[in-house]
Amino acid sequence: MPGRKRHAAHENHERWLVSYADFITLLFAFFVVMFASAQTDKAKTQRVSESVRQALDTGGVLTAMQGVLGGADPGTSRAAGSPPATPPKSQRADPGTVELLPSLHYLSRELEKEIQAGKLQVRLESRGLVISLREAAFFPSGEDNIDSSTFPTIEKIAVTLRSLPNPVRLEGHTDSVPIHTARFRSNWQLSAARSIAMLEVLTRRFQIPESRLAIAGYADTAPLDSNDSAAGRARNRRVDLVILNQQAVAAEPLTSSEPASDPVGRSASARAKGAAGR
Repeated sequence: MPGRKRHAAHENHERWLVSYADFITLLFAFFVVMFASAQTDKAKTQRVSESVRQALDTGGVLTAMQGVLGGADPGTSRAAGSPPATPPKSQRADPGTVELLPSLHYLSRELEKEIQAGKLQVRLESRGLVISLREAAFFPSGEDNIDSSTFPTIEKIAVTLRSLPNPVRLEGHTDSVPIHTARFRSNWQLSAARSIAMLEVLTRRFQIPESRLAIAGYADTAPLDSNDSAAGRARNRRVDLVILNQQAVAAEPLTSSEPASDPVGRSASARAKGAAGR
């Protein structure tokens, strides 16, 4: 009617319920799908539930869940609270290895002058941290005795080795030019002898335990550069100190502290000297 006032329309403050209802519907559908997928293995679902209950009672939540989800047969699973079975060496984390990136940064800083002078190189590889010592800086040509003037540099490396529990492999390399002297009949002997010389300096002068070290001689079979140029050959003549990471350690032979160790039972130094004398 003409004389009646029109009241302003009230704002709807409950519109958010529409979006909320849509969200709840989608969330419900998601959990329905997840529940349906879980029904493919009802036995495992039941075992998980039982393991959670037992673990909450004994405090071993993580261990119990790993036992079930890892596919262990519930009839043969260990009792709650008993020590876990020891996995094979290749499958367990080795407590004797640590991450090597901080050591790379430390050595790159401490050996900056030597690196810039081209005496050595420090790099990370898939097997660990590699410190390459060039022959021209550390060894006289065709010899295996280490130049004593390089001991301060080796000491910087030894400080890092002492601070790490990781095993270390000492690898000798040559170029492709054959050697035949009264002392060395081949590049194989020269590369192995230089590895042994580095081992003896590290153990006798810098007190690195022999049990952490191993040697290898590669002759000219693992070059860093082409042997077609003098510069390439010079780069290939080197001794690499390889601080092994966990992946490389898992592929190594068992040490003397492990079962089924070296049947001869000799130390690394004794094995090295025996190999050199053949």
